[in-house]
Amino acid sequence: MWVLIAALLAPGLVGCSAQETVTGEASGRPKVLASFTVLADMASAVACDRLEVVSITRPEAQIHGYEATPGDLRRGRGARLLLRNGLGLDRWTDRFSARLGRLPMVEASAGVATLPIEGAPEGVNPHAWMSPRAALIYVENIRAAFSRLDPAGAATYRRCADAYAAQLRQLDRELTNRLAALPPQHRLLVTCEGAFSYLTRDYGLQEAWLWPVNGERELTPQRLQRLARTVRERRVPAVFCESTVDGRAQRRLAADTGARWGGTFYVDSLSGPEGPAATYLELMRHNADTLVRGLAPGAAAR
Repeated sequence: MWVLIAALLAPGLVGCSAQETVTGEASGRPKVLASFTVLADMASAVACDRLEVVSITRPEAQIHGYEATPGDLRRGRGARLLLRNGLGLDRWTDRFSARLGRLPMVEASAGVATLPIEGAPEGVNPHAWMSPRAALIYVENIRAAFSRLDPAGAATYRRCADAYAAQLRQLDRELTNRLAALPPQHRLLVTCEGAFSYLTRDYGLQEAWLWPVNGERELTPQRLQRLARTVRERRVPAVFCESTVDGRAQRRLAADTGARWGGTFYVDSLSGPEGPAATYLELMRHNADTLVRGLAPGAAAR
């Protein structure tokens, strides 16, 4: 295990898909940028094809500390608005906006009741979209921003935002029912990154993780030992990791503690269009399916 740790510590809604416009030609519609694919998908649902929504980052990109490429800047030319998450997640958009002539920016998470987490740039967990209840706030912020950008389309944005919000409320009911079935001893969600605080808060789970935010460089032997002890003491059936980070340490932890490898979650990025998380709604349902398969009664640790 410690060789692996050393290696990891070494330097070294409907309808339109945001991914379809990432590399497309200019559509003639007003262009809106989103800092990452999940946010772009939400924005596309609200825009209902009246705006061209372009994700700066591609599927499977790690958005913490992202370095924009010349191609990203080319795709961003002519944009009239940049949507970002905020909460310290995508600070790199400050530089990106400046290079496009101080493009106006809107933080989609504004107004969310935040949760603290150690080591985060602003002291709060930025992954608020991981609860559909918080995502409703994102949608309203996006709708308001689009209506300011394009007042003539305000009725369209209201209609589309309301329809998408109805889907988020249905998703919330699904998660409430599915996760409520987990017994108390199976309600600890163990992941690589501390990205599930809003989900665990809103659906009565607990969480534990290898690092708080921003990747493998925050992994320490002490954190790994502490988490392994928790998994053993709580007899956690399964542990998980996220698609955009290296899951080797978590797989080793599973092997060493007798827990199973529960699977991969999508958090910071959608999958490609053929993957299990091609939209935000699919991402959340995939994560719920993976979580329940891993932690449900009968999925006992070895």
